[in-house]
Amino acid sequence: MGALQLTPAEWLLAGLLIAVLVLQAWLLLRGGAAERRLREGLGDDLGDLMEQRLAARHRELLLDLHDGLGRQTDRIGEHARADRELLQRGLTAASLQLSRGMQALTQSVDGRLDTLSGQVNQRLDEGFRKTNETFASVMARLATIDEAQKKIDSLTTNVVSLQELLGDKRARGAFGEVQLENLVRNMLPPEAFAFQQVLPNGTRVDCLLTLPAPTGNVAVDAKFPLENYHRMFDDTLAELDRRAAQQAFRADVKRHVDAISTKYILPGSTADGAVMFLPAEAVFAELHAYHPEVVAYAQHKRVWIVSPTTLMAVLNTARAVMKDVETRKQIHVIQDALGKLAKDFQRFDERMAALARHIEQASRDVQEVHTSSRKISAHFRRIESVQLDEEDEGGAGNEEGGAGKFPVAGNPRGSATVAGGREGSPARFDAGQGLPAASSVSSDPF
Repeated sequence: MGALQLTPAEWLLAGLLIAVLVLQAWLLLRGGAAERRLREGLGDDLGDLMEQRLAARHRELLLDLHDGLGRQTDRIGEHARADRELLQRGLTAASLQLSRGMQALTQSVDGRLDTLSGQVNQRLDEGFRKTNETFASVMARLATIDEAQKKIDSLTTNVVSLQELLGDKRARGAFGEVQLENLVRNMLPPEAFAFQQVLPNGTRVDCLLTLPAPTGNVAVDAKFPLENYHRMFDDTLAELDRRAAQQAFRADVKRHVDAISTKYILPGSTADGAVMFLPAEAVFAELHAYHPEVVAYAQHKRVWIVSPTTLMAVLNTARAVMKDVETRKQIHVIQDALGKLAKDFQRFDERMAALARHIEQASRDVQEVHTSSRKISAHFRRIESVQLDEEDEGGAGNEEGGAGKFPVAGNPRGSATVAGGREGSPARFDAGQGLPAASSVSSDPF
């Protein structure tokens, strides 16, 4: 690349530019120094002037502030006095209101305290009364408990006596006979049983039931196999002893069954079966629950084992059979009574029918009387309306030639004329709504 070649004009222009730049820089330097000098001179003058003005302004502000503070102090004093007066009035009003409120509160509290005191006294009285009642009830229950304790002691004594009683065979037999007798007497009429009845074979049965045919006489004997039954449940005995007692218990029952079957089943004298009464429900339940072979053996021998409960069912059945037999014996009486009742009912039916006819005829008569009453009332209303028409329009009828106007009976829509009037002149009212003419009276106005 070659060296830069400039023309003379270009060199001149570059020199001028440099000169201008140098001049401008000199002018800038001169301006900055002058400005600094001017600023320093003006700052001193302005500082003095501003200090004087600030001092004067400060004095004015102090005076204004002093005056404002004085006025503000006076104003604050006035406000303070007003606030003190207002506060004094408010405190006075609040004190009065507080005193009234306290007085009202005191009265309310006194009233509530009186009410509460009354309620507390009432509750206390009621509590005392209930406490006394409870105490009396407790005393009564204690007395009842004492009585129950005495009864328990007596019952314990009776149980011991019963155990002693049941420990003897004869006493047990008498106990069973008494229980059997009480049950039979309570369930059957006197003619249906006999106690300690002697049979044709010379034996004596505890109870003989007299039932209708074909059952006949049924023997009931009380048995009480209790000794071996107790030994069966004695925990003090060994297992073999309890089993032996169980076998002995079955043997006792079978022995009683055989005795009853032999002694009390007599062909021609008694029924083909007999009843063995066990006074203890526990013994009966033991037999049927754990010894069904003994029950089957008794049934085979035609001996029916019963307890007090099942005997009551048997006696109820017997009483129903006896009642049915008595009813059959009285069947002809019942039939006669039913026949008489049927005749009485037939007469009642005939009389009821006659009464119904009379009531129906009376109803028709009442309806006819009611119809006649309505017709008579209608006639009276028509007569009254015709009389009013004659009073209002009587003069107009005379001006028409003397023609009188009157109703004609039997013709409610027709018109009539009278002598002396114009022929064919119609009447001004409906015939049949008033009094009929003299020559034409209705034969049946109803």
